[in-house]
Amino acid sequence: MATTSKTGITEEKLIELYMDTVLENEKIPTSVYKFCKEHKMKEEDFYAHFGSFEALQQSIWSKFFENTMGLLQKNKQYGAMTNEEKMLTFFFTFFENLSLNRSYVLFALKEHKHSIEGLLQLKGLRKDFKEFASGLIGERNEEKNLKILKYNVPLFSEGAWLQFLFLLKFWMEDGSPGFEKTDIAIEKSVTTIFQIFENTPLEKIIDFGKFLYKEKFV
Repeated sequence: MATTSKTGITEEKLIELYMDTVLENEKIPTSVYKFCKEHKMKEEDFYAHFGSFEALQQSIWSKFFENTMGLLQKNKQYGAMTNEEKMLTFFFTFFENLSLNRSYVLFALKEHKHSIEGLLQLKGLRKDFKEFASGLIGERNEEKNLKILKYNVPLFSEGAWLQFLFLLKFWMEDGSPGFEKTDIAIEKSVTTIFQIFENTPLEKIIDFGKFLYKEKFV
């Protein structure tokens, strides 16, 4: 639930001001003090929501995830989808959200093009996304009677995260109209991964995910 400071400054308003500020100045504010002074607010308004700019940056990615999940839950067909369809729908929706904020996302990631996996700002998103992926594989495991046929949830979620990083880097470099190449990459990668899940030991899938990640990030 969003909170509001005593002066009416909301978490969403701070995020909006921060994103506008970094894009207009092409750099992160040098201090919370200067940021608040520029926008005629007290420092306590900022600290009522975030302890640092780093915490605010993480929150932006978490908002992208929350907005995506909110849209999925509003989709009346989502509940009846297969796990593969749910993953596809998630990726399509998430990257549509990113595209609406492309200028900020490229700014936030441009200095880390070779080390996106370790970015502190993606920490919260990584946790949320892996929980989402774990939920999907948990549903799939419930359909399997034999324990030997069930998938390792932590390994599956880590593989899905590597796939996400691959797609994120692909999207960053995509210059096609409407990012149509990213849509194709999402569909092909998700379809391939789910096909492999049915016939390949998960450890090999993780190796495949690492290969894709390295091919795109090195």
